Amino acid sequence: MQFKDYYETLGVEPGAGEAEIKTAYRRLARKYHPDVSKEAGAEEKFKAVNEAYEALRDPQKRAAYDQLRAGGYRPGDEVPPPGGFGGGYGGPGGGHPDFDYEEIFAGGGAGGGFSDFFEQVFGRGGMGGGPRARPQSAPRGDTRAKLSVPLEAVYRGDSVRIGVNNKSLDVKIPKGIKPGQAIRLKGQGAHGDLLLEIEYAAHPQYEVDGRNLIHVLTVMPWQAALGDTVTVPTLGGAVDLKIPAGSEAGRKLRLRGRGLPGATAGDQIVELEVLAPVPQNERQRSAYEDLKSAFGEG
Repeated sequence: MQFKDYYETLGVEPGAGEAEIKTAYRRLARKYHPDVSKEAGAEEKFKAVNEAYEALRDPQKRAAYDQLRAGGYRPGDEVPPPGGFGGGYGGPGGGHPDFDYEEIFAGGGAGGGFSDFFEQVFGRGGMGGGPRARPQSAPRGDTRAKLSVPLEAVYRGDSVRIGVNNKSLDVKIPKGIKPGQAIRLKGQGAHGDLLLEIEYAAHPQYEVDGRNLIHVLTVMPWQAALGDTVTVPTLGGAVDLKIPAGSEAGRKLRLRGRGLPGATAGDQIVELEVLAPVPQNERQRSAYEDLKSAFGEG
């Protein structure tokens, strides 16, 4: 497999903190999001950014990756399969000791699948973008498991494919299903039914608050100060959003009905994050000096 430098992908130093990594990810995810970007190769770049963030946002994954990276590998270098890294992340075939079936996985999720490099370093269980079921106790002969599903499946009511007992099953995800609710698959457990308790998979674009979705949108200072119309992603597709003039960092704008479905659909809350770009040339530095003069040093 070929080594990938996730720090280079996000444009951060190896010593970067959690906040810096998150900020870099949000900026690049917005830049390359397929619903927003018209740039050639944007979808592949978006997937690469997603994968890098998935590897670095989790302390355990990051520590495992850093250990491998310390070997001096550069992007494109061939790396032997790291047998010691994947086992701790719930790789396939590592079944629960109480049951005679494999751990359950389902493919897919936001941003598409991850690379062979990611899977070999962290194991399939490390694929945070895809749904995964974890076996638990099984009272009355039923088998219980948690199934982590992408928000897209919850929004649309999609089917996801899971692997259990060496076979594949298509599971219909009820539209708007809530965390903690269960789906019963008759006769698919070790000694009875299989009960899949739903949990939401972490999403690169949204945080969940009940039926509302919170999306952090990075804007430039002039967009916040002067107002602008920008394109933002939603689970139902990209939409235009008007940023009022005089907006400040932390301002929340509401897209009604763009959250998770239900008897009353939730909203998407867009929280503004204002980015001050680093000047790259004399003209840009001069522009900052003009701002400093216009607004006063104090």
